[in-house]
Amino acid sequence: MNEKKCPFCGSTEYESRHIEYLYKHKGQYLLVPNTPVEVCHHCGMVYYDARVLKKIEECFFSIQNEKELADSYLQIPTKRCFVAS
Repeated sequence: MNEKKCPFCGSTEYESRHIEYLYKHKGQYLLVPNTPVEVCHHCGMVYYDARVLKKIEECFFSIQNEKELADSYLQIPTKRCFVAS
């Protein structure tokens, strides 16, 4: 039986959680609440199942192509705090 190891620190201890995931594509965003992830107990790295990420991408493009509606919309303020030299 293969035990899953964190590629970052080598730990085999993970915790399943749900987080808010922010998907971005070409300046457009989709906030996905309740996204399932696994978090390494040792270093805190967050890992996403490929099927979860694929589903998020499908939802994003379905909304962008007006095949389905978003549950809600948010307005996000922006502020440039640092000026490039």
